Amino acid sequence: MDRPWSRVPNWVGVALRPELAGTIDGIISAVRAEVPEYARPLTGRFGARITEGVSVAMGQFLDLLGRDDPLGDATVYRALGQLEHREGRTLAALQSAYQVGTRTLWQRLAASTTARQLPPEVIFNLAEALFGYVEQISAASVAGWADEEASRAGSLQARRHALVELLAQPTPPVAAELERAAAAAGWTVPARVAALVVEDAVAVAARLPGAVGADLDPVGLVVVAARGESDDVRWDRVRGATGGRCAVLGPVVEPAQANSSVRLAQAAWPLHAAGRLDGDAPLVRADEHLLPLLLAAAPEVAEALTDRALAPLRALPPGAAARAEETLRAWLDAHGDVTATATALHVHPQTVRYRLASLRETFGGALDDPAARLELAVALRAGPAAERGPSA
Repeated sequence: MDRPWSRVPNWVGVALRPELAGTIDGIISAVRAEVPEYARPLTGRFGARITEGVSVAMGQFLDLLGRDDPLGDATVYRALGQLEHREGRTLAALQSAYQVGTRTLWQRLAASTTARQLPPEVIFNLAEALFGYVEQISAASVAGWADEEASRAGSLQARRHALVELLAQPTPPVAAELERAAAAAGWTVPARVAALVVEDAVAVAARLPGAVGADLDPVGLVVVAARGESDDVRWDRVRGATGGRCAVLGPVVEPAQANSSVRLAQAAWPLHAAGRLDGDAPLVRADEHLLPLLLAAAPEVAEALTDRALAPLRALPPGAAARAEETLRAWLDAHGDVTATATALHVHPQTVRYRLASLRETFGGALDDPAARLELAVALRAGPAAERGPSA
């Protein structure tokens, strides 16, 4: 690191010291007058730390003049930066204080008897030494301020992580416990919330007003505030916050029941990630895909139902089975309307009637039985028969 003070004759510091005896108070007064954040009485820890900082800084600067020594221990200046953060002052205020203090000290130096006797090149070196020195100690204070900021941010996120885990736990939290965790996390509990399952949850939550998020395993969780007037979330805002990530939004519930929204969204996540809900949309609502969720929740039951309901199709040749399944799916979706079925299949209605006659032969009386038709519709939603092989 550069040591510009080494280029100043060592006798200059000795000569300047008595002439700058009252400069400490002058620097503090100037900072308090010009930087609003410091316009307060010099009492308690604030007054002691500011006075110590200015005193040590000026004494160390005079000691370094004419020596090829490094800056040395910057603990005082790092601690000063940390204190500024704890006291609620901004980094801009801290840097302004250094600028005002440097200017005030240079004015006193330039007006001293010793300085008026120095040749121009020494004056230039003295100015370079002062500004280089202040740059190094202010950098130490900025580092201390930044360390405190990082520590506070990490601690706050840890509390928010704990809050999200509390909301997601199987047992709903009691009101007092939720209020304490929310207060510690700096979160105002909204009237209604919804769970958003998405990767990079902390980053997504930062883009949503009133949201809190945590990067859980295997996928993150954001608790989103609902709009009071419509009891819903801002879909466009949530979609923008997710930034095209694969995401599932649970239903809107009361905060104490957030775990129910979390469970539904988390159950839908692997299905959506696998493209089984809506492959074209990055963001989906879990409660719009309840049938796939129901089937996924009981895979053995769904498989048994599908095997039994679609067994007649597997007795047909592959081409005939695929055509029969396509017709059956379209007919069920059209609620038995032959014309609508024909339109969906792009065939003549008479073709549909012919195929239906074959389906009735294949399935017997199942097409005329409401319960059997329901089973067929559910089985077709569980997966095409052609993908399941010739037999179970």
